[in-house]
Amino acid sequence: MRQTTPSPDNRRTWQPRGRDFDAFRYRETLLAIFAAVQRAPQWDDDALLRILAQHPREGKGSTAQPEGGFFSKIELVTAYQQLTAAGELPADRTLLRRLQMKPIRTSSGVAPVTVLTQPAGCPGRCIFCPDAEGMPKSYLPNEPGARRAAQCDFDPYLQVRTRLAAFEAMGHTAHKVELLILGGTWSAYGQTYREWFVQRCLDALNWQPESGTAAEDAPSASLEEAQARNETAPCRNVGLVVETRPDWVTPAEIVHMRRLGVTKVQLGVQSLDDRILALNQRGHDVAAVRSAVQMLRAAGFKLHLHWMPNLLGATPASDREDFARLWSDPALRPDELKIYPCSIIEGTELYRLWQAGQFRPYTDAELIALVADCKATIPPYCRVNRVFRDIPADDIVAGSKRSNLRQCVLEYMATHGQQCRCIRCREVRETIVREDALRLTAHVYDTGASQEQFLSYETTEGRLAGFLRLSLPTMRPGQPTWDAGSPPELTAIWDNIPEIAGAAMIREVHVYGPALGIGSSNAGEAQHLGLGRRLIAEAGVRARQAGFERMAVISAIGTRRYYERLGFERGALYMTIKT
Repeated sequence: MRQTTPSPDNRRTWQPRGRDFDAFRYRETLLAIFAAVQRAPQWDDDALLRILAQHPREGKGSTAQPEGGFFSKIELVTAYQQLTAAGELPADRTLLRRLQMKPIRTSSGVAPVTVLTQPAGCPGRCIFCPDAEGMPKSYLPNEPGARRAAQCDFDPYLQVRTRLAAFEAMGHTAHKVELLILGGTWSAYGQTYREWFVQRCLDALNWQPESGTAAEDAPSASLEEAQARNETAPCRNVGLVVETRPDWVTPAEIVHMRRLGVTKVQLGVQSLDDRILALNQRGHDVAAVRSAVQMLRAAGFKLHLHWMPNLLGATPASDREDFARLWSDPALRPDELKIYPCSIIEGTELYRLWQAGQFRPYTDAELIALVADCKATIPPYCRVNRVFRDIPADDIVAGSKRSNLRQCVLEYMATHGQQCRCIRCREVRETIVREDALRLTAHVYDTGASQEQFLSYETTEGRLAGFLRLSLPTMRPGQPTWDAGSPPELTAIWDNIPEIAGAAMIREVHVYGPALGIGSSNAGEAQHLGLGRRLIAEAGVRARQAGFERMAVISAIGTRRYYERLGFERGALYMTIKT
């Protein structure tokens, strides 16, 4: 697997349009705009347009030439940054949020940065999966993330720097970054390439513009050095995500993931019916899914499963039954979920079957009703990240092209008396949180090999401010039941990672609300109310009451020092504390 180096004319990070804007040229007009934005009692995009109409650029027509006459959002954000840096404008977090583009991007508390690995072969032969030239398997050139990756020649450093520049231009804080490495089957790439890829991503997060040295020219000497630097970097990695196939998850692969700093695994499951898996040539069975999930959970990883309705051989009725298995089978019960309705893409085997009349995609009405029924059954400990893949409509030959499928589903649910209780639908987002209005709740469920406790702080309206996932293995070394009845998945993991054998495990701590900078003061946001510390303390009490003498946490690279301040000690792959 080659390691790409950006060409000389492509070494600079992409800069969003408007970043060369000179705010001081329009100082008085911009200060008047910002004052009006601050005074507005209610806020939406129409409110901003009304203010801009009253303060057009000098010498331009306002309503007659809106594009030339109005300042763009990127220009406004740039002006805010320039004027605050010069002391011309007091920093105001509320003002900046009102100027932000796409505020939902960081409303969950972190900045998600997605990068793609370089094009390579895939061990899968799925009939629905596109194989576009110059793209990793299953990705299409017109997908936004794939297009950005190709523009950077799939160089990990340039991809990360490009996304960080975009967040800054849109007015977002990117000090806490969840890094998502996508591109098919991560485990099928060579180990050297994977280590180099993560190292260069971290180099991009570690880059400090005031140093005067570009990290492209002076990369870290090793992955370990890049990780160590990131512990105090301006942009810290608070979560590292990779995607792979169930049949590529092994104890040795899990150990390597932890050495890289991986904390979450996206697993392409697609179906929980062996007949459907075989018809669609997935190359693995449900037993492989159950084994992979159990091993990953035992090692503390967050579990993000992909499920695909409307596969060859499925019906809306069979899909409803299939979705129910995610929750009725204790060995599954994922933490997060992507629902990817099957799309027909030209050039795939499924496309040929559709042309021959051997496959029928669901109508929009069928699909909306199906997804609505599925969402209504999702337990409160799971987050639904997507209900439709980000494939441009022009690339979908047949099947639903509704990129706003989630919105359509929620509207359908509202008219049919249904409600989704998933994490995403209950996040506090921009809500100001009163500490005395929060209550601690616990959702306890069994996975066959562990008791999972989803501890959360919720508002009186049921909005989610923060949560912790505590895993308590039901069998562990030293107990009479261990030798005779220990699950082979647990034995395999604890044989390979003895430092967590028999320990309670914190698999995730997440506090919601708009992403704040490291060390920022609190103004009613959930992130800085100390909820994380309180949840960790509660987890320690519960672990001790359950008979566990140690508690481990699957720490991200950028959160190691946070856990150290709470008394956790570093091990080879995890951090632990006595209960």
